[in-house]
Amino acid sequence: METPFVFGKLAIDQNFTNRDQERQQLIRNFNSLTSTILISPRRWGKSSLVQAAASEAMASNNELRFCFLDVFSVRTEEQFYQHLAVEVLKASSSKMEILLSNASKFLGRFLPKLSFSPDSQNTVSLSLDWKEVIKQPDDILNMAENLAIEKGCKFIICIDEFQNISGFENPLAFQKKLRSQWQKHQHVAYCLYGSKRHMLMDVFTKSSMPFYKFGDLMFLEKIKRNDWIPFICKRFEETQKHIDENNAALIADLVECHPYYVQQLAQQSWLRTSDRCSEAIIHEAHEGIVAQLSLLFQSKTDELTNPQLDFLKALINGIEQFSSKETLEEYKLGTSANVVKIKKTLENKEIIDILGSNISLLDPMYKSWLKNWCFKN
Repeated sequence: METPFVFGKLAIDQNFTNRDQERQQLIRNFNSLTSTILISPRRWGKSSLVQAAASEAMASNNELRFCFLDVFSVRTEEQFYQHLAVEVLKASSSKMEILLSNASKFLGRFLPKLSFSPDSQNTVSLSLDWKEVIKQPDDILNMAENLAIEKGCKFIICIDEFQNISGFENPLAFQKKLRSQWQKHQHVAYCLYGSKRHMLMDVFTKSSMPFYKFGDLMFLEKIKRNDWIPFICKRFEETQKHIDENNAALIADLVECHPYYVQQLAQQSWLRTSDRCSEAIIHEAHEGIVAQLSLLFQSKTDELTNPQLDFLKALINGIEQFSSKETLEEYKLGTSANVVKIKKTLENKEIIDILGSNISLLDPMYKSWLKNWCFKN
């Protein structure tokens, strides 16, 4: 029997959970060609949300064409332009002859060469004269707009892990290139999203940055406990297994409603259940996941300094005033200036999330491991 819970890949159709308000907001933005910036920590379901909203928007609006780029592994401008050109061409048509015609018409000066995998047209490779592209990339940056005008359609370009462009050589100049062209587009909108909140905030909320006020800024929150409960119960029932609302709530509570881990813990509990899921089964599944991840957590912990570990211990113990004299002495954090450095380092490592005065551990399983294994004695 196929498991009714999905993690580590896109959650679509019946595997997609709630997010009604955010989904509808995205659909409105897509239909009105309002660019959107979507920010949340890693594994909170951004990609699944964008895909779900895109599918629903296309079902009701046949003018829309969607391009999806993941720039997590993109390291240079050249790679970015190549990914963008390929995805725009793929979205323009599913027919090879039309793709070739579009490439020749809109990228002709770069001597484009397209190749397809023998078993599917979904895998497309593009070869261009990249020396010419770097000199004048506007043809690629404007290709979606020009295609939309010619074909009478609208393009939505969705770029995941957008903050990675900050690692390009001369990133500010690159951002200026993008903004100078994209802000002129009348038939294309952009959905830019990523998981490093502090980096994306720098890109989109600082008035000195090119992408300041580029679009509608959305902060994705965790799916609420009361939304997880009926979803978990329903998925169990659909497979002739049972879980009551209290135990469904326990699954959400143990992982602090973290979308990825709720699905994983629900799956592991479901796999251990023959008929009715119990509290004991859920705790066993939770301990199993933590144990499975222990080597990864140990490796992550080994890279931390003693003051950084002491800060995490204070955080787990509920400390809020990290710069108070008592906290500095009890947890050996040094000075207030050192606390600031510790927080910044842990944020950059994506171990903690800082939102205003609120500081939290991003990974609830790592939090359990630290509390029950690392800091137990």
